[in-house]
Amino acid sequence: MVSGEKSGQAEASTPKVAARGRRGRPRSFDRATALEKALMAFWEHGYEATSVSDLTRVMDIGAPSLYAAFGDKRSLFEEVVQEYGVRYGSFGGRALAEEPTARAGVERMLREAAVEYTAPGRPHGCLVIHAAANCSTAEVEESLRERRNGNIAAIEDRIDADVVAGVLPPDTDAAALARHTGAMIQGMSQQARDGASRVELEALAEIALAVWPRV
Repeated sequence: MVSGEKSGQAEASTPKVAARGRRGRPRSFDRATALEKALMAFWEHGYEATSVSDLTRVMDIGAPSLYAAFGDKRSLFEEVVQEYGVRYGSFGGRALAEEPTARAGVERMLREAAVEYTAPGRPHGCLVIHAAANCSTAEVEESLRERRNGNIAAIEDRIDADVVAGVLPPDTDAAALARHTGAMIQGMSQQARDGASRVELEALAEIALAVWPRV
């Protein structure tokens, strides 16, 4: 009886040891790779149409692993948007910062958008623009709107600086010109998703620049 009791105690303790071992194991997937797969899914289908089951399938992980590594769907999407901004969406900010004038910055931005929005091997258009389509989650919709409006505000600031410097005429409507650029970017994104080619989008960029005033 004593021997049997010890054996039973040992058997009962085994699952607890195993459970502790499971909790201490490192993740069995590469987090960066899983995040990139989630990014592509959201980019292709938008926020609302991409379900948690869609994400676990494309990321090749279980739902518990997704929640443990990234939090809920909204938290994952916020991280995806940050990653997208670094890896795919930073060309506009660089153009404004690196070019000598607002017009040159916008010209580069639009031309690079034509390239980026039609690049092979990944979804076309802009994730920040497309992911907001048919989005019924107010917090996500507002976050994406703030990003888009922030981009327009950055363009307006650059135009205002050129007006002050005398590069653009003093009567230049910086706000309207910045919104015109934002509308072009958003329109180019949608047209890229509808099948417009790089050459076709570059032609639009050329026309868009014709409205810019000159001193």
